Amino acid sequence: MKVFQKDLLQIKICPTREKMGQSAANDVVETIRTVLKQKEDVNIVFGAAPSQNEFLESLCKQKNIDWQRVNAFHMDEYVGLPEEAPQRFGNFLKERIFGKLPFRSVNYINGNGNPENECQRYAGLLQQHPLDIVCLGIGENGHIAFNDPHVAYFNDPVWVKIVDMDETCRMQQVNDGCFQSISDVPAYAITMTIPALTNGRYLFCVVPAKTKAWAVCHTINDPVSESIPATCLRNHEHAILYLEPDSAYVYEKNRKEKFPRLRLTSIFRPCLARFFQE
Repeated sequence: MKVFQKDLLQIKICPTREKMGQSAANDVVETIRTVLKQKEDVNIVFGAAPSQNEFLESLCKQKNIDWQRVNAFHMDEYVGLPEEAPQRFGNFLKERIFGKLPFRSVNYINGNGNPENECQRYAGLLQQHPLDIVCLGIGENGHIAFNDPHVAYFNDPVWVKIVDMDETCRMQQVNDGCFQSISDVPAYAITMTIPALTNGRYLFCVVPAKTKAWAVCHTINDPVSESIPATCLRNHEHAILYLEPDSAYVYEKNRKEKFPRLRLTSIFRPCLARFFQE
């Protein structure tokens, strides 16, 4: 595993997608244990996407965790999908983790009620249960949750809001195999805002796949700005970004092209030899 840092963000490039999920799950579990030594319960928000599958699977296999002291949340939900739709993020997480572990509470976002009222209700829950751990990913356009660049505000005044999703974001849902065509993807969603997410004490960001490689490279290298919302992770004191070779590909390629390996010529070899002898 390769580990390095950009600003405050720790970055781990794991050898495989499975190892990436295991590494993130191990770190989350250790953090849960630490927090439970400090307080009665721990509040965790989960991202819902196929990119989180290996992480969620590994997390469910962890032993000796008192899940009955864990309150679970999720960070976004489509507006208007039928209750039974498998694409609903609440249903996605119920199948992969919420229905498998004995949480103290599972707090679902209702995408079918009055959206404005639901934003206020869920924001109130989050304020009553300050987040200890945030488990998230990064979208193809650099978003976190559904904070696409055109609706991403580092100083957003609200914690939960209704957003319209940009075309790249909606097309990602098709690329992930969740919908057959972009016309099937809802245009609106309820999402936690960037301040709500970054208010969490510990952030664990899991990002696999070549489709995310562009976003990963810009997240690491670009100036911190709302044009690449995920760059805000670099300002968080306890954030870790987990990658694997496919998602790290563009970053690694650009790094090698910018800083090519120096070849020792016959001129430099004697100098180096004398240096080490001394």
